[in-house]
Amino acid sequence: MATDNIVIVAAKRTAMGGFMGGLSDVDATVLGATAIKAALEQAGLSGDKVSEVIMGNVLPAGLGQAPARQATLKAGLPLTAGATTINKVCGSGLKAVMFASDLLKAGSADVVVAGGMESMSNAPYLLDKARSGYRMGHGQIKDHMMLDGLENAYDGKAMGCFAQGTADEKGISREQMDAFAVQSLSRAQQAINSGAFEGEITPVTFQTRKGEVTFNVDEQPGNAKVDKIPTLRPAFAKDGTITAANSSSISDGAAALILMRESDAKAQGAKPLARVVAHATNSMEPALFTVAPVGAMQKVLQKAGWDKEQVDLWEINEAFAMVTMLAINELGLDSAKVNVNGGACALGHPIGASGARILVTLIHAL
Repeated sequence: MATDNIVIVAAKRTAMGGFMGGLSDVDATVLGATAIKAALEQAGLSGDKVSEVIMGNVLPAGLGQAPARQATLKAGLPLTAGATTINKVCGSGLKAVMFASDLLKAGSADVVVAGGMESMSNAPYLLDKARSGYRMGHGQIKDHMMLDGLENAYDGKAMGCFAQGTADEKGISREQMDAFAVQSLSRAQQAINSGAFEGEITPVTFQTRKGEVTFNVDEQPGNAKVDKIPTLRPAFAKDGTITAANSSSISDGAAALILMRESDAKAQGAKPLARVVAHATNSMEPALFTVAPVGAMQKVLQKAGWDKEQVDLWEINEAFAMVTMLAINELGLDSAKVNVNGGACALGHPIGASGARILVTLIHAL
């Protein structure tokens, strides 16, 4: 078991593309490869140093075998690099980083790339009875994105239904959630306009019928219409309070980080950007997923031996505005320190990538 500190020596992401937007011509493995390449360049490491690549990906149908392996090879890494795909829904990209840290602690790897990638725009539709045949009557086409990404596997309900239930139970109003979403959007737009994201974003360059395209700015903050937010219809209940605006937006993107033991980083001239002090998982029944981050944060503070006042900045994924609002309220956090450059309500939530994306953004914000 290694006693070295585990450090992060690179943290890069693509810009986030809107659903069926600017990145819809690019599949998830190419997005992942783009982020991996950029991370290696930032760290000043060659691909042959990489022991393992761990990438989150929640919607793999149609991508072909082993999406993480594809991203690894498309990034130019050698065949000797191991690759593993993680599916932990919204937590996939962050779980990849946790696994990377543990591999390094165990001495099972020396340089690990960890992150996530998702193209929700390219999630296919599924014909689940096509193999055995449709004998008579109407058939059903299922949406891979909904079935495997956005719906509870046990009762088929959209995860937003549970968010709505918890918002009702906790007394979080439509006006409060809309105000939070507007703040998230304002912070994201300010970050874009000030160049705050330039250090973390790597451009995605690809060919279309009209020629070469370079995509390097988060797409959805520029498309948002603030004046429409109060008038949007409820998304999950007739008289509900959760809408498309105060929920995360469906999107495409990727993020990648490189982790090493501190002594190895120094020996190879890779500059540490951050240190992994502790990590924690908190699991609950699916209906309470919006509450789960609170327990994870409590656990990790205890493991680290930190008090919340010692934390300069927080990133809490805005799967729904109420998730982050609930964590702020339950833990008594200073909202001025949370998601300072906006969150998923504004930037988007490419499911398998978001956990890594918020870590990349946090590191650069610090």
